[in-house]
Amino acid sequence: MMEWTGKRYWIVGASAGLGAAIAEQLSRVGTELVLSARSPEALGELATRLDSRVEIVPMDVTDEASCAEAAAKVGDVDGVIFCAGVYWPFGANEWDGEKAVKMAEVNYLGAMRFLGHVVPRMIERDHGHVVLVGSLTGYRGLPGSFAYTSSKAGVMSLAECLHADLHRTNVHVQLASPGFIRTRLTEKNDFKMPQIMAPEEAARIVFEHMNSDGFSRAFPNPFSWVFKLGMLLPDGLYYRLFA
Repeated sequence: MMEWTGKRYWIVGASAGLGAAIAEQLSRVGTELVLSARSPEALGELATRLDSRVEIVPMDVTDEASCAEAAAKVGDVDGVIFCAGVYWPFGANEWDGEKAVKMAEVNYLGAMRFLGHVVPRMIERDHGHVVLVGSLTGYRGLPGSFAYTSSKAGVMSLAECLHADLHRTNVHVQLASPGFIRTRLTEKNDFKMPQIMAPEEAARIVFEHMNSDGFSRAFPNPFSWVFKLGMLLPDGLYYRLFA
């Protein structure tokens, strides 16, 4: 178990869902928190529920100037957790260009843009912890979700590359890839969601992972095994089963 008391962690996408639940989890162990999202009102409401020291820094991850200004204000932190994400369910036959680009902008480019302001400083200090939230959907192509799935696959590849670059340093990179979590995003789905989790349960698993030396954690089991198995299947069989 890591020592969390007095550590300073920056959670991006903290206003609701998994991000808010992770904030509550870290607050309980004495971590000082910086909370970011686009809505200062939602962050303020969350802050009233937290026991630890909290700083609210509104930020739009689709805006370079907003990320730069926030990073300058926050300064050095012990770790960052990127949970920001948007989602709309549709496939290629119902292509919505505006929403598709928005998912890429927030989910993947938002992570790239934000990390560009904090990872170089962590490398310079040789100290830091980066946690990126992927998704089971990012393991391989799936029907009806090209925009969200590809954005999360990008996040997961980003985490893998950062880990490859930094695993011999004191900048620890981790990837957490959950399945369905009961949030305002999954409320948009009209299909069965196996093993859907409450945000608090997902946050507990992410926190367990953050206390480990491992790089990647996919959950929940056994649902996550289906996606890992899918990576091993030849193309013909995979698409016959999953598409």
